[in-house]
Amino acid sequence: MSLVKAVLASALLISPAALLAQTTPTPGAHDYNIGQRKVDQQDRIANGVKSGQLTAGETSRLEHQEAGINKEERGMRAQDNGHLTAQDRKTLHAQQNQESRRIYRDKHNANVR
Repeated sequence: MSLVKAVLASALLISPAALLAQTTPTPGAHDYNIGQRKVDQQDRIANGVKSGQLTAGETSRLEHQEAGINKEERGMRAQDNGHLTAQDRKTLHAQQNQESRRIYRDKHNANVR
């Protein structure tokens, strides 16, 4: 009987933590997705440089594109007192999707360092 109680007690302790771990922040609350994607894409570029999958020219072009997206985001935030509107987030996500495809294509083409 004590084994059953121990299993039930551990399930009751773990289930709230599992529910909280699955919740994602709402878009716009802290713009987590946009910021995290910037970090992830920079990591992908750095890994491509480290592995030799990206040439200097490809890296330069990707970094330039990333800088342009970041500059546009700063401009969008400046217009709305540091916040992004739903349309701003949609635009930035579309640009990040396009940049993600560029990173993939450049990393998987025949050009190597």
